[in-house]
Amino acid sequence: MVFKIDVPPEMVHGEADEGYGPVADQFRRNFAERGEVGAACVIYRDGVKVVDLWGGYRDGHTRAPWLADTMVLLFSTTKGIASLACAVAHSRGLLDYDAKVATYWPEFAQQRKQDVTVRQLLSHQAGLCAIDRHLSVEELADLDLVAAAIAAQRPAWTPSTQHGYHALSLGWYEGELIRRVDPAHRTLGRFFAEEIAAPLDLDFHIGLPQSVDRERIARLYGYTQREMFLHLHQMPWRFVLAVTKPRSISARAFANPKATIENYNRLDLQTIELPAVNGIGRVDSVAKAYSAVAVGGTALHLGRDTLDALSQPAIPPRNGLRDVVLRVDTTFSLGYMKPFPDFRFGSSAGLAFGTPGLGGSFGFADPDTGIGFGYGMNRCGFHLWDDPREVSLRNALYVDVLGEMPQRRDSSHR
Repeated sequence: MVFKIDVPPEMVHGEADEGYGPVADQFRRNFAERGEVGAACVIYRDGVKVVDLWGGYRDGHTRAPWLADTMVLLFSTTKGIASLACAVAHSRGLLDYDAKVATYWPEFAQQRKQDVTVRQLLSHQAGLCAIDRHLSVEELADLDLVAAAIAAQRPAWTPSTQHGYHALSLGWYEGELIRRVDPAHRTLGRFFAEEIAAPLDLDFHIGLPQSVDRERIARLYGYTQREMFLHLHQMPWRFVLAVTKPRSISARAFANPKATIENYNRLDLQTIELPAVNGIGRVDSVAKAYSAVAVGGTALHLGRDTLDALSQPAIPPRNGLRDVVLRVDTTFSLGYMKPFPDFRFGSSAGLAFGTPGLGGSFGFADPDTGIGFGYGMNRCGFHLWDDPREVSLRNALYVDVLGEMPQRRDSSHR
């Protein structure tokens, strides 16, 4: 059953700058009315932190409070943070988004993948959302073994004709690309730690180091597969049906290792590098990372070509926006989601980019308004995006504070 607990008002903390009170009001309502257990929301505007909120319990069973330094695993919100590694590599001339992957990684050319470009791969168009070879947790820690397995994978469709969410696999492909192009051949987690987290002073990890106090990490609360069927007004019903069929591309994209919420409470899954799904850190670090890009990327020495590439509209696959894995329309570009009719975020200029995570978390940059936004929680909801808790905060920011109404359609995604 989905974990429920009453959180008293005195367990909600933080502050919001003058004018940003509507965000704080909605954050408090999330605990009072929307079943929040523990969460944080941080917003930067033009490089300045204007909202810093946290509250509830990092562990609802023990009533351990969510503190200012609490860390939480953010599932696919990790993708956007990990993809900054590719952006940094692009700015340094190490990686060309329009080059063929095999240029950097010759073994990738197996199974007729020789013409797949980096852009197609990072935009979920390569047909590599499922890995046929089963990989144990121990094997996933061996990046040479992982590289051999994913290089040998046959695409599920002709690359660039369709797209489908590379739920777990995207991070492995990004990680191997970084290992190939980085002169020091660092893993993506190490590259991120040294080239992004260190200069920005982020408290965020892809592959949790032993030095991190495990007591800081929030416990995740999820739901069963049966409960998904009870929430078809929130989850796309075609996707729910598909993931119950083990051989479907939807189910296979979320297996290997099996993407159950409870699995990701395990220390062994938190300590290996899964750059698509197991980033752990403070929500403040998510907002701060996106803020650095939203204000021009100078702290990371991002070039104008890289910033323009991240902000420009996505190049859709030839057969349209229907996602083969999620069974709804989606739009991806260079490791990120871009705004589209069923998922509007950022200003009306459409420059924003970010990634939502399983259960409701979300981080994004909006260069048009100078916003870096982060929200994370430990009770997982049922929406693929636009979780009512998160979207209440985002709409308070853009409607009540900035006066920009995101043009969103109904978020049932049916």
